[in-house]
Amino acid sequence: MSGTVKGRRVRVDNRRGQARTRLARRAVVDAARALFVDRGYGATTIEAVSDRSDVPPATVYRLFSSKLGILKALLDVSIAGDDQAIPLLDRPEIAALFSEPDPEKLVAGFARINVAINERSGQIYQILASAACSEPEAANLLGQYMQQRQQGQGQIARALARAGVLRADLRERDAADIIHVFMSPEVYRLCVTDRGWSRARYEKWLKNTLVQQLLPTSTS
Repeated sequence: MSGTVKGRRVRVDNRRGQARTRLARRAVVDAARALFVDRGYGATTIEAVSDRSDVPPATVYRLFSSKLGILKALLDVSIAGDDQAIPLLDRPEIAALFSEPDPEKLVAGFARINVAINERSGQIYQILASAACSEPEAANLLGQYMQQRQQGQGQIARALARAGVLRADLRERDAADIIHVFMSPEVYRLCVTDRGWSRARYEKWLKNTLVQQLLPTSTS
């Protein structure tokens, strides 16, 4: 009986510890977002993040290892929309699109998700891109994100190719290149941030452009 009680106590303590850790991580990430945007990545220190988040510096280092680790966590949360440890491609909304039989709906669905991701992460992505100009470790991290984006968007091209719905003159690799360009954070920034497009206008343009570029005319 006592063993069962102790076991329960350990499980409760573990859950409480995990909850405290998650709250601390969230506080640090939220503080870093505000500081990176307000001061810039280079001018933000671990101590400033610690002060704003009310999380001791030693805990910040333990949870994130470095300032770049905080930026990575911030970008991950911004891309996913939450701090759950679920890969983007495994999330139900995205996984369901890969089995969508209507290619135009598949493209429209990924356009919608892409716009939401860029809306949440565009500013943070630019902070990483700026840091990458002067810091090799940041450049390596940026390269990792670009590779992940290429792989994920390549899955869209593969799904269309396997379904036999790509334009007859388009190879899967070419389709992946087209998706990579038009779904890039850079194109989003040019249209929405620089040119002042609304989210709805950009999403409609992105969907129509991808349909025109990827699918046969008969499917549009």
